[in-house]
Amino acid sequence: MIRIDRKDAHALRADVLGAVGAPVGGSPARRPERVTLEGRHVTLVPLDPSVHGQAVYEATHGQDADRLWRYLATGPYADRTSFYEELERKVAAQDSVFFVIVGTRDSEVLGYASYLRIEPVHRVIEVGNILYTPRFQGTTGATEAMYLMARHVFEELGYRRYEWKCNALNLPSRSAAVRLGFTFEGTFRQHMIIKGRNRDTAWYSMVDSEWPSRKAALEGWLAPTNFDAAGRQKQPLSAFRADSANPGASL
Repeated sequence: MIRIDRKDAHALRADVLGAVGAPVGGSPARRPERVTLEGRHVTLVPLDPSVHGQAVYEATHGQDADRLWRYLATGPYADRTSFYEELERKVAAQDSVFFVIVGTRDSEVLGYASYLRIEPVHRVIEVGNILYTPRFQGTTGATEAMYLMARHVFEELGYRRYEWKCNALNLPSRSAAVRLGFTFEGTFRQHMIIKGRNRDTAWYSMVDSEWPSRKAALEGWLAPTNFDAAGRQKQPLSAFRADSANPGASL
């Protein structure tokens, strides 16, 4: 057993009490703007309700579509008018930036996602309000959309922390966060009341020092050589992750 005498213990306690975080230099990050993010499979364009509203509504409403909205704060919507009005509010909001995801080849509207909780001074930003149409879920383009948004955050806007938060009961979202390389940080109990129900929120993050390895894994998985002639993956994304067994990424 290692013994620490009283004098050393007092010195150690003083060091801990006086400890401060590492210095962080540089300027604030840039606020995201309504730009276009182009990929091989998908392109993210600024949300325009007059252009995209009808296509998004039709793809996310109707029979069996309620599950798409289960864990989102709003929706589904009773009619097109109420949905278009909500899209207008999203576009006008000052604390978020929404992108519509469209197929690069055919311009099919596949869903939307946003940056939110934007804090340039602290260089922290979140990805959220992710709504994928049923046809788009689980596709290569779905992964590429998240890659494009992460790359823009770290490489062009200068953020040091990228957050992913979801209802703790939303297992598909939690699995997606881990698969993409976000690290689970904990659960905020009784964090919100959404649609009259309790929401415990699971928090995940990715930081700038991790981005190079996450980028390499995502680009390795997205490479055409990782897919056969039918578009099926040859290796899962986890195979490209050096830290795929990281216990901090567990549910």
